[in-house]
Amino acid sequence: MFISISTTGTAERPASDLGFLLHKHPDKVQQFSTSHGEAHVFYPEAGERSCTAVMLLDVDPVALVRKGRGKGRSGSPDFALAQYVNDRPYAASSLLAVALRTVFRTAMKGVCELRPGLAEQPRPLRIALPAVPANGAGEGGGPAMVRRLFEPLGWQVEAEAIPLDEAFPEWGASRYVRVELTAELRLADALQQLYVLLPVLDGSKHYWVAPDEVDKLLAAGEGWLGAHPELGLITRRYLARRWSLTRVAMERLELARLAEADDREAEELDNAVDDGPEGAGTADASEAPGSPEESAKPVGLAVLRREAILAALRETGAARVLDLGCGQGELVAELLKDPAVTEVLGVDVSSRALSAAARKLRLDRMSERQAARVGLVQGALTYTDARLKGYDAAVLSEVIEHLDLPRLPALEYAVFGAARPGAVVVTTPNVEYNVRWETLPAGHVRHADHRFEWDRAEFLAWAGKVAADYGYTVTVRPVGPLDEEVGAPTQLALFRRDDTAPTTTDSHERSAA
Repeated sequence: MFISISTTGTAERPASDLGFLLHKHPDKVQQFSTSHGEAHVFYPEAGERSCTAVMLLDVDPVALVRKGRGKGRSGSPDFALAQYVNDRPYAASSLLAVALRTVFRTAMKGVCELRPGLAEQPRPLRIALPAVPANGAGEGGGPAMVRRLFEPLGWQVEAEAIPLDEAFPEWGASRYVRVELTAELRLADALQQLYVLLPVLDGSKHYWVAPDEVDKLLAAGEGWLGAHPELGLITRRYLARRWSLTRVAMERLELARLAEADDREAEELDNAVDDGPEGAGTADASEAPGSPEESAKPVGLAVLRREAILAALRETGAARVLDLGCGQGELVAELLKDPAVTEVLGVDVSSRALSAAARKLRLDRMSERQAARVGLVQGALTYTDARLKGYDAAVLSEVIEHLDLPRLPALEYAVFGAARPGAVVVTTPNVEYNVRWETLPAGHVRHADHRFEWDRAEFLAWAGKVAADYGYTVTVRPVGPLDEEVGAPTQLALFRRDDTAPTTTDSHERSAA
């Protein structure tokens, strides 16, 4: 297996700095042992203007067999010599990816102690791979797959299918592709992307995919994998189509995206604060536009929303309640004040928000009896979760608008289909009311993290469809000051499961919304 990494430079930034970045001296040919062969690193050229480093992996087919991983992709050889006669010594695959991690481990971390700051600088890079398997297996393969994987990351891709036999062009193309990638980026990023995407192109691995492969994938994909348009394809193929691991990886990526790795303060999430639009706007308005002076301010919208949610829950008689997207626990605290509520479980994607909720609720100071009524857990609401089953009611307060619309059906199924509480209360902004916020620029949503905001007709249509799909009835009502022209700032839907639903629907509440 063969890979070359080339760069260009100037007198101020010589190309030979590649040696410092890779931690491999250009004047030496170096050899490294791997679990399945020997890796050789050498430099065909190393000058001020251009520099190329090559890694040649000499795969030992006997070592493959002895380690029990040389039986081919199907798991059973087609003939006696199949364990020894295969493409592993020739075509880039997971073997090469593992060798890259072994030989260039420090470079992949973006560390260069001899030249501080050098590893953080993007460089013009050209990476050549003479033969890469690009097996589609029903997912589209060949040069097109190479472009699908690398172009969204900023690479210019030259990918050419290798013929089965150049002497017989009528036989067509093989499943192998000759690849050349060019881009200007950090070397560490390039190596991390290759480490993930080479096994993805191959579609299989030379070793058993254990649960720790999820950690390796997320570590190497940090900063780029979550936003990749082929995220599902990459995760599925990297984890060798082990669906349980794929699910875990996707859930953890969703957690990281929604919580933004907890870098964003929990106070910025609009379902965790009571502030009104400021500048670009936040979701919770503390006062209506044109309100009198401080002493005469009306009740804040966040307070009105919690009161509306509590009233809806009392209608259902719920004793065990889920707060899905609980933020800093304001609603959880209010629910605990109601002696009719025997249990509250707060769920949020942000560990920082949950920590803030624990402090606000003073969980460490609660009596044993009170502490037994409340729990706080981290979870992504777009995945089914056995912990959420069996509750009387669930609340989604200012949550759905934080999801990309294509992900909304997953939340619908996880809550209404899998958890299936007796009732569900959903609140979300009414986008029509945004024109009444004097400090909210025209055309802006109320919070930078909102993926959408619905008008009253859109919310009513969505609520009706969800109710019909999952066996609930629904009423929709306004929350907050009601404007004759644009309605109320918040809209609330109360879903009741069929076995607990009333015999008639409150049409007045529907029309008021």
